[in-house]
Amino acid sequence: MAESTDDLLEPFLPEENGDLPDASKSFKTRSRDPTRITNVVSDSDVSTSVAAPVGGNIGNTRAYLAVAVMVYINLLNYMDRFTIAGVLIDIQSFYSISNSDAGLLQTSFILSYMVLAPLFGYLGDRYNRKFLMAAGILFWSGTTLAGSFIPKEHFWLFLMMRAMVGIGEASYSTIAPTIIADMFTKDRRTTMLTFFYFATPVGSGLGFIVGTNVAKLLGAWQWALRVTPVLGVVAVVLILLFVPNPPRGEADGGNHRLTNTSFLTDIKQLCRNGSFMLDTAGFTCVSFVTGALALWAPSFFAYAMTDGHKPTDKMQADIALIFGGITCAAGVIGTVAGAEWGKRWKKSNPAADPIVCAIGMLGCMPFLYFALLLARTNIIVTYVLVLLGEIFLCLNWTLVADIVLYVVIPTRRSTAEAVQIVICHLLGDAGSPYLIGIVSDAIASGHDNYLIKYQSLKYALLINTFVCVIGGAFFLACAFFIVGDRARADRITRGEESEHSDLGNNLILPVDPLDSYLHQTETLMDDNTRT
Repeated sequence: MAESTDDLLEPFLPEENGDLPDASKSFKTRSRDPTRITNVVSDSDVSTSVAAPVGGNIGNTRAYLAVAVMVYINLLNYMDRFTIAGVLIDIQSFYSISNSDAGLLQTSFILSYMVLAPLFGYLGDRYNRKFLMAAGILFWSGTTLAGSFIPKEHFWLFLMMRAMVGIGEASYSTIAPTIIADMFTKDRRTTMLTFFYFATPVGSGLGFIVGTNVAKLLGAWQWALRVTPVLGVVAVVLILLFVPNPPRGEADGGNHRLTNTSFLTDIKQLCRNGSFMLDTAGFTCVSFVTGALALWAPSFFAYAMTDGHKPTDKMQADIALIFGGITCAAGVIGTVAGAEWGKRWKKSNPAADPIVCAIGMLGCMPFLYFALLLARTNIIVTYVLVLLGEIFLCLNWTLVADIVLYVVIPTRRSTAEAVQIVICHLLGDAGSPYLIGIVSDAIASGHDNYLIKYQSLKYALLINTFVCVIGGAFFLACAFFIVGDRARADRITRGEESEHSDLGNNLILPVDPLDSYLHQTETLMDDNTRT
């Protein structure tokens, strides 16, 4: 061999200060000559910058305040999105619609959300991001409020208003994570993303709770849709006052010559990025499951507790409170646990992030399966199973976003966020609520008895268990590409490699776990022999 096993093992050993080794230290490149293995980046070339807020004149206090504002807005984002689920039975009665029509409420929102995401991704990589976010939030607040005044004869108009809400939310979701990425780096970026993304399940849970209880308190489901618009106006003011627009890539030591490419070039480069595509495929399965459960789980539990008649308002409010509380608790525990697990494991395994995501998806499956089967037998056990399943599912949130931010160069991150949104919603939660509704209606065969609705919805929701397994497989595949893709993004960002360089003679290969183990064993044996 051209190099000793000690040289081969060195990139996988933790650094003396205990920090995560730079991605550029954690991979090897192999030429077409399989006997020649070389380092692309020397140790002296590796950036050793401290993981702290940077970005021109942005200080620590302002950076943390900006994150707090964006966490608040992300809470509103998901509160608004899932308020509908908490009052879905009342909406169905008001507009006299079936399960499949009710599923269209979420599907129409997601479709407009994903269609506009690429536009805002393109704009977010090129123009002032804080003004784009402020305009989008103001638009989504206005359309949410307008939807609450649609009369019962015009369901199609209510459906249109819900679709337009997605336009506003697309502006925020594609841009906010990139601002965080440009203010923080390394472990601190992961921590900030943890705070940002635990707002996803927590906001969803609050949507169930606030929506149902406000509707119960004021006597009409329409009032549930009038809470987030007021808070949204406050969010616009906070963005304009406290959220900066940091230089793109500066937190990563970005090369000032790093410039934007055409949108078509961005898409081509993202499609060539194996880690990004497999991470997106795995997250598509996460979106499928969460979208289906978020809309239908409260109704499913209400049907499970009935004696064949329509669930009462009190029953719906109680279930929304319990399910919302479970979602909030699972979100906090799962998001924090997943981020911390990935952060610690990366010190010894640079491919840890997608592996943790795979464990989350595969671990969710058995808990979800038994929760659906036991819902009518023992509701307490079912709630415990739902809690455990959601904790596993929430292990993914921070890590999926972090993977995108470190395998994609800074001038392409908003576009990458947008592409991921399009794919994961197009094949995930844009269709899953509608699909579950169609399958449920087909099984029920037009019966109005709520026990039959329970059985039909149970069988339809079991589809999600198969999707969990598929998602786990995608994340495991991502682990084989993550090290090389992250290293290349780092080198391009620092100006050490041209993005258009020919990779044909310098193919980046994933780390082979068996090779790594054999190299470590051989090295230990050599050390013992010398001593």
